[in-house]
Amino acid sequence: MRSDPGSGPEGPSGEVRAPEVAPEARPLLDALAAFFPDLGGAVTDAAEARRVLAAAPASPFPSPQVGSVVDRVIPGPVGAPEVPVRVYLPEATGGPEAVDEPEVGAPPRPRPTVVFFHGGGWSLCDLDIYDATARGLCRGARAAVVSVDYRLAPEHPFPAAVEDAYAAVVWAADHRGELGGAEGSLVVAGDSAGGNLATVSALTARDHDGPDIALQVLIYPSVDARERARPAGGDRPGAGGEGSEAPGTGARDSFLTPAHCRWFREQYLGAYLRAGGDPADPRVSPLLADLTGLPPAHVVTAGFDPLRDEGRAYAARLRDAGVAVTEGHFPAMFHGFLGFPPLLADARTAQETVIDAIASTVNGRKNGGPEGGRAG
Repeated sequence: MRSDPGSGPEGPSGEVRAPEVAPEARPLLDALAAFFPDLGGAVTDAAEARRVLAAAPASPFPSPQVGSVVDRVIPGPVGAPEVPVRVYLPEATGGPEAVDEPEVGAPPRPRPTVVFFHGGGWSLCDLDIYDATARGLCRGARAAVVSVDYRLAPEHPFPAAVEDAYAAVVWAADHRGELGGAEGSLVVAGDSAGGNLATVSALTARDHDGPDIALQVLIYPSVDARERARPAGGDRPGAGGEGSEAPGTGARDSFLTPAHCRWFREQYLGAYLRAGGDPADPRVSPLLADLTGLPPAHVVTAGFDPLRDEGRAYAARLRDAGVAVTEGHFPAMFHGFLGFPPLLADARTAQETVIDAIASTVNGRKNGGPEGGRAG
């Protein structure tokens, strides 16, 4: 699955670019910016930032229905606490999303087991905030989903999240029979900082003779921890200076800003870097790692996102290393857009491409979704 080119101006490398955030996304983007904490500005404490997020209005949309949802704890890394997880299992019979159900009387088909890592800059968010996303993957791909509540910084700085993530991958691989996917595939998936944890888990599995991972799903992943300027104005020609705004709107193009990225980096890596740690360490900057031998990847990126360039560069580096890569680039979307399929057509398309990629890891099974996003 490779995304088909869309229309619009092209950037220097030939990718499709959108001049503005999609009009249907602007009200949502403005609402998110209003409720998201001013990280590094008025809000500098992680606990306070979490309180601000907790006070945001809940989604008015019903959550996707699945067969069962169970909270439990699993063994953590050696010498570390247990790791809370939330396990989602699909319904016994498929809904309209599952177009390939076996005939009556046939043995049940293998299903994927997806280990999912939420976003939030390694310091914010939790299982509840990403509940609808995990449910959507479970229902759409007919997969067992293990959503991981890894330890957060700054209380638990790097490498705590990395260690928890890999412990969860090993546990899920060992318990696929219990989860109903004994003959199925193992997938790692994550959003933003969670995308970092997903691909670092794949690197760890490769380097330590770990579980056989069939696919990594990387949704606008953070893959380069080096301190540098990041784009802030999206794909608009001539945009990109820190703090830039859409002309004439007085509004941000992404609720995630370069200032937020710097704050997240300090929470997660500050102690490590002050102790002489290397920001090029592959566990924090997988973009700089040897990527040969990694599992296939599906990478989702958004045009109006400070993480856009590194996400697209990572897809290119994976491909150069001989890894099979599919991409969904959405030029008119912003960081976090995939979490809003009830409101955004591009979010529904992106979710469908992710579901399709996960479903296809089991005996070539394929759901009926489209082949990709509006691409570059």
